Amino acid sequence: MFRSLRVRNYRMFAAGGIVSNVGTWLQRTAQDWLVLDLTAGPGNAHGSAAALGTATALQFLPMLLFGMFGGVLADRYPKRPILITAQSLMAGLALTIGILTMTGTAQVWHVYVMAFLLGLISCVEVPTRQAFVVEMVGRKDLPNAIALNSSIFNLARVVGPALAGVLIYVLGGTGPIFLINALTFGAVISSLIFMRKSELNLSEPVPRAKGQLREGLRYVLRHEELLMPVLLIAFVSMFSQSFSMSIALMAREVFGAGASSFGLASSMFAVGALVGALLAARRARLSRKVLFAGAIGFGLFQIATGVAPFYPAYLLLLIPTGIALITINTVANASVQIATSPEMRGRVMGIYMLVFTGGAPLGAPLIGWLSELGGPRTGVILSGVLVLVGTGLAVVMTRLISSRVRKPALAMA
Repeated sequence: MFRSLRVRNYRMFAAGGIVSNVGTWLQRTAQDWLVLDLTAGPGNAHGSAAALGTATALQFLPMLLFGMFGGVLADRYPKRPILITAQSLMAGLALTIGILTMTGTAQVWHVYVMAFLLGLISCVEVPTRQAFVVEMVGRKDLPNAIALNSSIFNLARVVGPALAGVLIYVLGGTGPIFLINALTFGAVISSLIFMRKSELNLSEPVPRAKGQLREGLRYVLRHEELLMPVLLIAFVSMFSQSFSMSIALMAREVFGAGASSFGLASSMFAVGALVGALLAARRARLSRKVLFAGAIGFGLFQIATGVAPFYPAYLLLLIPTGIALITINTVANASVQIATSPEMRGRVMGIYMLVFTGGAPLGAPLIGWLSELGGPRTGVILSGVLVLVGTGLAVVMTRLISSRVRKPALAMA
């Protein structure tokens, strides 16, 4: 289960990632709570669901617009310096919004700008980080390392929101949370600086040339083993990326939970995700059946959370929901990286991360709008239904696209 940790560079990266990811989840929770606080008023005591959806959408919008260009940069330049620069810029953003909040000058538009800039940096950082994993551990241990990355991410997801809820209450607001997150970036930056370069399996940078973006797209379209998980993730993530927003709305509006109870709900979802990631780390083979089982399970459990009659039942249902979601993400990510040649990995991961996060600008406002019209339960139930529909569409579209791509090739033969 933990075989990738035998590699010193990955062990350092993982240790820094634990600290930094806890800080990231502290900030994500604080950001949601800050938006709701800033938009609460006499006519809307709970805050604006639409504003929360807008903030979430703005954070993922840059990936939709520029995500593939970030993948091109990941192929062209050494990955470690890119990651150090990106992490430093993210720390600066957290420090800025923390100061604004602490001084009482933060406004909703400040959060919108911060979310957009954070998303802009992520366009380059995320595909680069994804493609860097194989340079640390090699192809043999890649699926295990990806699963352990998910475990680390979701371990932080367990600790971060619950800790954020407590700290918001103890420290009297969200401002200190952003400052704490700024400090946690030091852990992952240090791990990157002190890696042994001689032990990295560095891929040769791809020379700058015209048409590299189109080349990446054609590469995915020509390989069904890439196209299927990419399309499935595109449909599923459109609604999974906004699920933390749905948790906030369900906890606050349906069950009347405070900040600490909201953090508990986020942590219960993360417990399931952590279990799913550890199960994936033990899995020796990647299976398309497991991928589809995760997608269908996530849709069904979302619907179940939407009809949960009381808060304890809702909390329990969040666990299998998290298991299902992380199963999709881990299997799809590993399948795509293993099936991709080294010189194309940055661009393919740029496309993958575009569809993984790029659907949120569509899904988050839609779920926020539906939640305001029919209540949070309606938003969550319809989100689950759309995940199931999207899974079916991914299968149909893969077959249609693959058959169209094969026909010209057969004609030429």
